[in-house]
Amino acid sequence: MAEAAQSGAMPASKEEGGVDEVRMISSDELRAHAAADDLWISISGDVYDVTEWLPHHPGGSLPLLTLAGQDATDAFAAYHRPSVRPLLRRFFVGRLSDYKVSPASADFRRLLAQISSAGLFDLVGPGPKVQIAGMLVLFCAALYFVLACTSPWAHLLAGGLIGFIWIQSGWMGHDSGHHHITGHAALDRLLQVLSGNCLTGLGIAWWKCNHNTHHIACNSLDHDPDLQHMPLFAVSSKLFGIWSYFYERTLVFDAASKLLISYQHWTFYPVMCFARINLLAQSALFLLSKRKVPQRCLELAGVTAFWIWYPMLLSCLPNWPERVGFVVASFAVTGIQHVQFCLNHFSSEVYVGPPKGNDWFEKQTAGTLNIQCSPWMDWFHGGLQFQIEHHLFPRLPRCHLRKVAPIVRDLCKKHGLPYAAASFWEANVLTWKTLRNAALQARKLTSGAAPRNLVWEAVNTHG
Repeated sequence: MAEAAQSGAMPASKEEGGVDEVRMISSDELRAHAAADDLWISISGDVYDVTEWLPHHPGGSLPLLTLAGQDATDAFAAYHRPSVRPLLRRFFVGRLSDYKVSPASADFRRLLAQISSAGLFDLVGPGPKVQIAGMLVLFCAALYFVLACTSPWAHLLAGGLIGFIWIQSGWMGHDSGHHHITGHAALDRLLQVLSGNCLTGLGIAWWKCNHNTHHIACNSLDHDPDLQHMPLFAVSSKLFGIWSYFYERTLVFDAASKLLISYQHWTFYPVMCFARINLLAQSALFLLSKRKVPQRCLELAGVTAFWIWYPMLLSCLPNWPERVGFVVASFAVTGIQHVQFCLNHFSSEVYVGPPKGNDWFEKQTAGTLNIQCSPWMDWFHGGLQFQIEHHLFPRLPRCHLRKVAPIVRDLCKKHGLPYAAASFWEANVLTWKTLRNAALQARKLTSGAAPRNLVWEAVNTHG
């Protein structure tokens, strides 16, 4: 085990003084360098000072800040190609003197190496091409129903088709954000902007910032933005008044929050029908903020394109009732996807505090729920039905997740870790029960502050 653990360590170059002169660093010293202006991480026993790299990290600064002062080997390996590892050499400062690898992490790294050796990370399959073709066909059908048909039912159907296109666009944006779907970075980027920003109005830069943080801090109540939906929803009473490291503010539990959360198990599905409104607002606020946004002008241009074509399409409808029906249909259909996002994590184990880089396997399996379905339903879930496998291997194309699942399930059994799976119906029931339990807890507690501006609080949540 020790040999396997040390085999991934980066040998010091001659410029670094040779093996005998490498500085040995304890875990206590590593933990002392956990600030934005003094940030060290450890990968495979090697310690790196990545302070200067923090503002330039393609995945954003939050993943590095979340794992600051820790061993980040498994998270790094899961998210980066092996070709990236040599780039770390310029940040090298020493080696951990007490570096250890847990049995679960050792098996995870072994399986990761096997998947990589088999070339599965690069075999995307025909899925994206079929998906793009299907979206084009549906978009043309929606245009036909709006422009060439006079029936209100045809116009309502067109709105539903737009919603279904947004769902497929969401799956494509999710996949392209994790791995190459065309083999060309520039083409991937173009597809992201066209299918995300232009087609749905959601900035891919905002999504990446949010989603990368979610993966690193899966189900951490104070670090994972995908659990921070107050004042509308809370999966645990521990969220009441907690400090959000993502939003950099306190999630206030006031009278308005208490009222909404007390009935969240009844409002969950209606709110999900219009959750896209919140995502549009979040995306716009992010792109217009002072935060560093890669290719901000391109992102803004894509979102602007959406706010041109969608209102123009609405203007082609004959009256306001049909326009409202079109919008409601498109948003409500997309609500299916928002429900799917919640099912994988809402009913799973939660915790407070940052994750530990050396328990990647344990935290990802504990905080995630798979959805059991037949292979012919994989298109419906977009890869999220194998959420455990996706969280462990985020770069793995979804067409391979079903193949890897039995191996992951066996590893979980071997190490006594949970491998939670439920049918779509059962997952909805578990989510509803989680929301109900938190709602009952909210009713018993006294809100800690006067009601704030409810509109502003809602805009600062994620649906």
